[in-house]
Amino acid sequence: MTDPLEALFRHGRLVTIPRRGTLRRALFARLAERFEPGVLYTETDVRERLAPIHDDHAALRRHLVDAGLLQRSRDGGVYGRPAESRPGPD
Repeated sequence: MTDPLEALFRHGRLVTIPRRGTLRRALFARLAERFEPGVLYTETDVRERLAPIHDDHAALRRHLVDAGLLQRSRDGGVYGRPAESRPGPD
């Protein structure tokens, strides 16, 4: 059985982001795995982990924050993955 997320990638790069639904939640859950729970990351660290996947790494970062899979500090300079991160609603 093939991974349905594979259809979103070409040569290891994300080419489409589903607008809503299960596939979108699964995509962001997979991207969140690039970050260890409990570890703090600078914006540069986040960019370095997301830029190889998609040109608009800032959009990916925003989507991860919006989904509750990545948390941002009040000043916006530090990010972390919650210990039990689950995708939020569409």
